[in-house]
Amino acid sequence: MSATNEKVFISPGRYVQGEGVTARAGHYVSALGKTALLIADDVVWDIAGKELSASLESEGISFERAVFEGEASNREIDRLVELGRKQQADVVIGFGGGKAIDTAKGVAEKLEAACAVLPTTASTDAPTSALSVIYSDEGEFESYRFYSKNPDLVLVDTGIICKAPPRFLASGIADALATWVEARAAIRANANNMAGGKATLLGATIGEKCEEILFEHAMLAYQANQAQIVTPSFEAVVEANTLLSGLGFESGGLAGAHAIHNGFTALHGEIHGLTHGEKVAYGTMAQLVLDQTPQAELEEYLDLYLALGLPVTLKALKLDQASEEDLYRVAEAALKEGESSHNLAYELTPKQIVHAIKAVDVHARAFMEKMGVSE
Repeated sequence: MSATNEKVFISPGRYVQGEGVTARAGHYVSALGKTALLIADDVVWDIAGKELSASLESEGISFERAVFEGEASNREIDRLVELGRKQQADVVIGFGGGKAIDTAKGVAEKLEAACAVLPTTASTDAPTSALSVIYSDEGEFESYRFYSKNPDLVLVDTGIICKAPPRFLASGIADALATWVEARAAIRANANNMAGGKATLLGATIGEKCEEILFEHAMLAYQANQAQIVTPSFEAVVEANTLLSGLGFESGGLAGAHAIHNGFTALHGEIHGLTHGEKVAYGTMAQLVLDQTPQAELEEYLDLYLALGLPVTLKALKLDQASEEDLYRVAEAALKEGESSHNLAYELTPKQIVHAIKAVDVHARAFMEKMGVSE
């Protein structure tokens, strides 16, 4: 993207959130089209497929369910585009987690169809954005793919999301906590946001409000999730994870945390078992170190991450046995041309990123010892 002085803010066409709103999916989707390609994996379909099907059928929407095979890759998008073409779909529905949603957005763009997103977890900020994170078939980060518009509909059923494992909510909180850390860094550097312009006042304010809500309500929401109940705090955190984080990262900007996350995907082994948000949590801490964040603020993040069971040590990140060469591979991938690490106000070397990754481990273990917490 070329440099510009234009301010740009983008958002989905409609955002709907509440307990039981899947029953209203047909009502909202019917405004977008009458023939739907519905992308969902078997696990998600078993959870709420019957309810979604009934809602679509009640509004006269014909649909074909396509089984999502698990990776947001170019091959998977192309496979599903062919199904959509045969069906002559005028709307694509992504039903599931972040990778299914990113895949649905890619399919909708190629089909020039409307896009409806129905997340079943609050684990990422993928639902609202006009981009997908594309991985190889083996799960290694490849690129960001940008689209001509955001999803037409984002429908978030907190009654379904509260039944998902709390680990997913914690992952979404970690992803969302990166929002203001990265946006404020990109704004300081006068870097472009993900929409190709400078941040508006609204874009910046949303990112800041996202962080405020999470520090106030994250633990209450996590406890509600453990009990599989919907509370005001749970609703607030689901909205922060999904809408505020989505708008905040896209119209504010990304920086070091997600670049370091992308670097982690270059490694093979146990780290691939961690969620997007768990890797972003460590990347956020590394960026805070690089930003020369005061100790008191660092420890606020550490305290919440530990309470949510997020990885803040190399051992928890499954990298305690990683070689120096492995860590340099992460750093070099995080500094590739076009990566969001170049949105920081300072230049970085691979060595500085490796040292920041190690520093997070040192600071976290010292904090845990001070708080009497065992690893």
